[in-house]
Amino acid sequence: MNKNDIIEILLKDPDEDKIFAEADLTRKKIFGEEVHLRGLIEFSNICARNCHYCGLRKDNPFVKRYRMSKEEIISSCKQAWEMGLKSVVLQSGEDGYFTARVMEEIISSIKSLTGLAITLSIGEMPRADYFRLKEAGADRFFMRFETSDPALFSRYKPDSSYIRRFDCLRWMKEAGFQVGSGIMVGLPGQDIQSLARDIMLFRELDLDMIGIGPFIAHPDTPLAGKNKNNLKAALKVLAVTRILCPKAHMPAASAMEALSPMGRESALKAGANVIMPNITPEKYRKEYILYPGKIALSQSPIETVQKAREFIKSIGRKESLDYGHALRMKDETKSA
Repeated sequence: MNKNDIIEILLKDPDEDKIFAEADLTRKKIFGEEVHLRGLIEFSNICARNCHYCGLRKDNPFVKRYRMSKEEIISSCKQAWEMGLKSVVLQSGEDGYFTARVMEEIISSIKSLTGLAITLSIGEMPRADYFRLKEAGADRFFMRFETSDPALFSRYKPDSSYIRRFDCLRWMKEAGFQVGSGIMVGLPGQDIQSLARDIMLFRELDLDMIGIGPFIAHPDTPLAGKNKNNLKAALKVLAVTRILCPKAHMPAASAMEALSPMGRESALKAGANVIMPNITPEKYRKEYILYPGKIALSQSPIETVQKAREFIKSIGRKESLDYGHALRMKDETKSA
């Protein structure tokens, strides 16, 4: 598919079932019926940025800020390992306290105590820091570029640099990380041409992980009241992306379930192959609200993981028992 093909598919509603079926078949050919579980630990909701849609934005005075201690983060990772998870995602706002030095200590401790694969989602850093974190033992780094449209990016992320965002993604790859990025579907002002460019950029960046979710503005942000139900559009973008980027790991975003009880199931049937159960300690989880309607706020980590496993079985899939590393790593091993 080229850009014009993508635009035509995204515009035509009658093709939805066909596109979803093709994406699901592509997923099945590459990953089989396995779904990877990655435990999500949201360890700080402090953020230096003022993105116009995010509930954690610096200027939101209604957020009860928290920062998990090093010991709490490590304890959550040990619990994840004991529950049989093979991978965790350490996610936070852009919190200046968690420098490369602090994160090095945390990563090294996790690696010494568990066999977990570690994904970091902690935002923009100096180039040298990505190399330090990779050397400490982190395996993956995820950072959304949100939109390939420079004007939209500048409008909704006014204190971020579009060029630096892509510099950071390049630096992550140079450091040896498995790299992930993604977008929101339904940003005010976003059009089909923009979404087609996003999808083409996924392929151009040769990403190992791709996250696609619907735009949902938090009510305490400048974009409050701009929400529409963008689930169908997000699913269609996910499906087309799966077809164009068949080997990328793609999560069924929890934001999709915020819009529909069937949201995550629909995503898994449109090409997704990853679920990220939230294993943040309950006392912090309700304070990490990027958008309204977030699911599983009152469950314990054990309950969240158990329900994720039950859900996977209920739709006829099975939990993957491997680490969910980038498929290119297996390909490189074979070629060597």
